[in-house]
Amino acid sequence: MSYTIGIDYGTNSVRALVVRVSDGAELGTCIFDYPSGKQGILLDPTDHHLARQSPADYIQGVEIAVKGALSQAAETDGFSADQVIGIGVDGTGSSPIPVDANNRPLALDPRFTANPNAHCWLWKDHTSIREAATITAKAGELRPQFLAKIGGTYSSEWFWAKIWHCLNIDREVFDAAFSWVELSDFVPSLLAGVTDPRKIQRGVCMAGHKAMYAEDWGGLPDKEFLAALDPALADLRDRLFDQAWDASHLAGTLCSEWAAKLGLPEGIALAIGEMDVHYGSIGCGVDEGTLVKVIGTSTCDCAVVSADKEVADIPGICGIVKGAILPGFYGVEAGQSAVGDIFKWFVEGVLGDVTQHGPLTEEAARLRPGQSGLLALDWNNGNRTILVDQMLTGLMLGQTLHTSRAEMYRALIEATAFGARAIIERIKEFGVPVERVVCSGGIAEKNAMLMQIYADVTGCEMRVARSSQACALGSAVGASVVGGAYPDFATAQAAMTGLKDVTYHPIPENQAIYDRLYALYRQLHDAFGGVVESASLGHVMKDLLHLKAEANRQS
Repeated sequence: MSYTIGIDYGTNSVRALVVRVSDGAELGTCIFDYPSGKQGILLDPTDHHLARQSPADYIQGVEIAVKGALSQAAETDGFSADQVIGIGVDGTGSSPIPVDANNRPLALDPRFTANPNAHCWLWKDHTSIREAATITAKAGELRPQFLAKIGGTYSSEWFWAKIWHCLNIDREVFDAAFSWVELSDFVPSLLAGVTDPRKIQRGVCMAGHKAMYAEDWGGLPDKEFLAALDPALADLRDRLFDQAWDASHLAGTLCSEWAAKLGLPEGIALAIGEMDVHYGSIGCGVDEGTLVKVIGTSTCDCAVVSADKEVADIPGICGIVKGAILPGFYGVEAGQSAVGDIFKWFVEGVLGDVTQHGPLTEEAARLRPGQSGLLALDWNNGNRTILVDQMLTGLMLGQTLHTSRAEMYRALIEATAFGARAIIERIKEFGVPVERVVCSGGIAEKNAMLMQIYADVTGCEMRVARSSQACALGSAVGASVVGGAYPDFATAQAAMTGLKDVTYHPIPENQAIYDRLYALYRQLHDAFGGVVESASLGHVMKDLLHLKAEANRQS
């Protein structure tokens, strides 16, 4: 018997999962909620774009979560921590951390602890909108190939934009940072005892999708291009990394200090760090033809295409990166900047009652498609794909003096489904096969109404991953491969992952109505998203009323 540990760094917490390698059985788990800020996020009430996290929470969290998961696993007959052969780590991204020359986060230095700019710049931090726009413009002028593989637009959620923004607003922090390390790369380096940032084994997932890294042009953007942005960025390049690795590569081995802290064997394998949703895709059994939707505070849509094939550049997505997600494949990533966050905002923020998620879901499930007369855009935290514009905001049309909370709640769910359909249509248009959709996350597991709406709106069969912790499971799968239990990822996935015995099929009559609503959604999407310069939208409200009347006649 052998076991691996998957460690999943999410937006509000870190969780550890102890997994039996032979069949993927989950023996122990522990979740550590980040104690800093609001639900683990450092915020600024004067700037809704700012979102940072404390690296101290990451370090405290890995010890507590792993030890807690091991303690629970110890209740299983025959389990011993000595049988753990590897650890895999995933994290949110792009979430870069400024570190000193000893690979110590600046936020741990008392000089910077109170300064949010010295903490981790969380994926959902959008303070660097201006820098991202300039990077896009300058790359379009000087290095168009950089943009081609990332959908044509550099995002404010990504590595270089955040670092440049730090340079522009806080030179003291920028100068104090010897290097910057993505969260998913930092934790494996911490566990390996790496004390030189230049020796960290970086994952190609973050590098390729977030930092414009590609073997085609020799790795990271060249110094001449970076100097055209700011000479200080060009100087920083020498202190970052030259090569990034796929998940078949070791990030290192567990050092003696952390082996003693965690109660694990020294020298066990540490898998290369990946984005949470990339290891989550592996935990869902991703292969060519399978689109994985990891549904959480945001969503990420991931697909893979064999590296032996040609993949067209796809406008508006988050990237096409060789070696990302699965070794031997191109990783294709897209997503929505807010999904669960939208439902949370409405129920807990607007209504102010955390207990209403369940009752509102039950009430909304009794409504027929189109019956509310409402249509919403899913841009409450900007648009990640396919418009790549964080300056977009939410919108809801069709309210009357009789509109109910449940109708609005359902309209928001439908809006996220329409956004999901736009992504699927875009990647299929450019030749990425989508034969089935596998979803993971608590929302996919618990909200059957949402899953049926997604099936009806997209026209796709929806499946649900067997594991409720697919990201941590995928990290554990990665650890099983580099730990020597399996020769490759396909074999490991076949043994350790699976799907629940539930399938959501599109209902033809619902699908017909949602096709009409989606056509209206796309008109709003293209008009407010700047795709078309001018559009007549005067018919939309009236069309919604006609659909509402039809639905009410049928109810």
